[in-house]
Amino acid sequence: MFRSDKRNDRAMAAISTLIAAGTTIRGDVHFSGGLHLEGSIEGSISAEGDDAVLTLSDKGRVDGEVRVSNAVVNGVVNGDIFAGGRLELAGNARITGNVHYKVLEMAAGAQVNGKMLYQAEPQRRLPSPGLADDVDPAAEPAHA
Repeated sequence: MFRSDKRNDRAMAAISTLIAAGTTIRGDVHFSGGLHLEGSIEGSISAEGDDAVLTLSDKGRVDGEVRVSNAVVNGVVNGDIFAGGRLELAGNARITGNVHYKVLEMAAGAQVNGKMLYQAEPQRRLPSPGLADDVDPAAEPAHA
């Protein structure tokens, strides 16, 4: 019944913290792993790690800034959202603030009262063409 395979480990790690309906937290919340919010937070939310996931239920509410890697929003957010990975806005999502995203999925019925701002990947420097990894360009050429 309780097998320890990768599928179960991922499912159990998906929600490591639950803030239940009827609970209000006044202050900033920092988390890693998964946070499922059915209550309300009056303050900012920030996540550590690229695999962190915020799930905001249709009963959930955030009055403050949200900075996470990944999020599924189906409730109310009064503040800016910064999603460095994937952001899903479900049908009951009500956002009053700017939304900064890299990958966005938005269902019919979701509402955003603010700017939608795509976050591009930072530009990467490529090595100069013609230079091999093991060649020191400052070294003098060998003469035979």
